[in-house]
Amino acid sequence: MTEVLIGFASALWLGILTSISPCPLVTNIAAVSFLSKRIAHPTLVFISGLAYTTGRMVAYAVIGWVIINSLLGIPQVAQFMQKYMIKILGPLLIIAGLFLLEVITLKLSGISVSQKHKNKLIESGFPGAFVLGFIFALAFCPVSAALFFGSLIPLALNSRVGTLLPFIYGIGTGLPVLGFAVAIALGIKSLSHWFKRMTALEIYMRKITGGIFIIVGVYYILIYVLKVI
Repeated sequence: MTEVLIGFASALWLGILTSISPCPLVTNIAAVSFLSKRIAHPTLVFISGLAYTTGRMVAYAVIGWVIINSLLGIPQVAQFMQKYMIKILGPLLIIAGLFLLEVITLKLSGISVSQKHKNKLIESGFPGAFVLGFIFALAFCPVSAALFFGSLIPLALNSRVGTLLPFIYGIGTGLPVLGFAVAIALGIKSLSHWFKRMTALEIYMRKITGGIFIIVGVYYILIYVLKVI
């Protein structure tokens, strides 16, 4: 039970950290702000923001579920994971930690949506907002890619409730976005102030998480690879 709770908490935290990372955070706020400008009624702004958030959550959950089930569905891969995943996890965590600390950087082109297509999606109502969130979730930045592919997927593959973790991660990515949707719907004028504070807080949270990843990765290598502990 403790292992399950730790897995859920880790996936939720990784999702939250992904959502408030600079690239996804700017994209999310821009998208929700765009929704608010196209819709007059606050309640509809909130519902559209909820649809956008749900689209992001579903995208992450589906991608993670497909990857995990595809890997574990191949007997040879499943056997390899069962035998070596615990040894691979250490180096993967260290690499993910280096990405979070920006020691390693990588440029990703991602996926873009033209203004014309954005307008069409918004004009189609809540389904369009859902699709917009789903598409934007696929535009992985280096940090979000490191958190998702380098941390969540290995964690899920090494957990007995692994197929559920992408869904928990998706919920984590949606919580901050939904918060901004509520703020915009309520007309909170100090949103830019909170955006700056969130950006500053993200730097410390990301660096602390990166440091923890490296420490845990080294610990895993010492135990399962070098077997010196």
